[in-house]
Amino acid sequence: MFEVKVGFLGFGNVGTGAYRIIRDNGSSITKSEGINLKVEKILVRNSKKKREVEIDQSLITDNIDDIINNPDISIVAEFMGGVEPAKQYILSCLKNKKTVVTANKELIARHWPELQKAAEENGVGLYYEASVAGGIPVIKVIGESLQANNIKEIMGIINGTTNYIFTKMSEEGRDFGDVLKEAQELGYAEPDPTSDIEGFDAMYKLSIMASMAFHSRVSIDNIYREGITKISVDDIVYGRELGYTIKLLGIAKRTNDKVEVRVHPTFIPLDHPLASIRDSFNAVFIKGDAVGNIMLYGRGAGDLPTGSAIVSDIITAWKNRDRHTGINFYNDGDGKPNYSFNNDWETEFFIRLTVKDKPGVLAKIAGLFGKYDVSIASVIQKDRLKGVAPLIFVTHPAKEQSVMKAIADIECESDVIKVENVIRVER
Repeated sequence: MFEVKVGFLGFGNVGTGAYRIIRDNGSSITKSEGINLKVEKILVRNSKKKREVEIDQSLITDNIDDIINNPDISIVAEFMGGVEPAKQYILSCLKNKKTVVTANKELIARHWPELQKAAEENGVGLYYEASVAGGIPVIKVIGESLQANNIKEIMGIINGTTNYIFTKMSEEGRDFGDVLKEAQELGYAEPDPTSDIEGFDAMYKLSIMASMAFHSRVSIDNIYREGITKISVDDIVYGRELGYTIKLLGIAKRTNDKVEVRVHPTFIPLDHPLASIRDSFNAVFIKGDAVGNIMLYGRGAGDLPTGSAIVSDIITAWKNRDRHTGINFYNDGDGKPNYSFNNDWETEFFIRLTVKDKPGVLAKIAGLFGKYDVSIASVIQKDRLKGVAPLIFVTHPAKEQSVMKAIADIECESDVIKVENVIRVER
């Protein structure tokens, strides 16, 4: 049996979860893997703070040198989040020949090349399963189980906060602001929810998954991002009448040498595999040319699910201690991929307008769509009210830029009171 001594950077929610797993499941890990995991040191900001778990105070330190310069610690798990000081701490650990395991999606998405280079130069590993979708092993599946495939598409619900909000809005008819407040009270959303509701969190995760799936770094600078704050209960109700439900999706598609990557609210048919994913759960839908369609589902966040991914990476890191392979794709700092990015993707669109209730308005709007070769699949006019009428259009597959040009013209039409929303549709 081998003893593996681990250092923790941070001891918040996920760090506590990982500690509990090592403490409570340590004997079964020893039996199945032949190693004894031991948390040697834990870096915290406040060494005197009362912890949620009982812990030997000798493990606690507020000095990073107690981990970096400890020769007994071979693996470091980072739970701090954010870019700094986590980045410098991780680089210091890598340069001191310590493998790093992290759940830090922003750091990986923004600084992956620099971190990977430091790991490779020092003969150690960099592991990040926990950075995407919590306890769902999507990184291992893409990197280790689907190597025989050319992955054509990834579509994922990869942010639990927004999925919880959309679930409550859809099932209970509640407004966005009301549900967001509840999500914050329940701990599903941060006091500052910007990263979740504006799509940044999902963007970081999509960058990591798409990079692995397409074997070349997909920078966050190439990802279209749109949050959920404009989505109303009316949009959701009208979408349901058309057979759709709404999700914040991370979407990555590859066609030959072109890639499209985007995060935005999306209508999907009610019979789509992702349509049934409720509350704070995550799911990732993958299309491979050999395997076909697969979906991974589970808890996308939380202390124990994410802690599970961290501990799994620690075990994997120990197994690979003599042959850390790193990644097998282009991931240089100059950010030049081996394909081009497509920002004029083709999909269907749900477009909701409020217009003046008068003859000829529908024909004018249809003409503006036609001007840009946007074909209308269906039109619904809802009940008139005080001289105005809601109009809902669903297009046939159309180019993104063509639709946006048509919308710009429609907004200038005197009989159009407001373009209420434009929501993309995927099938």
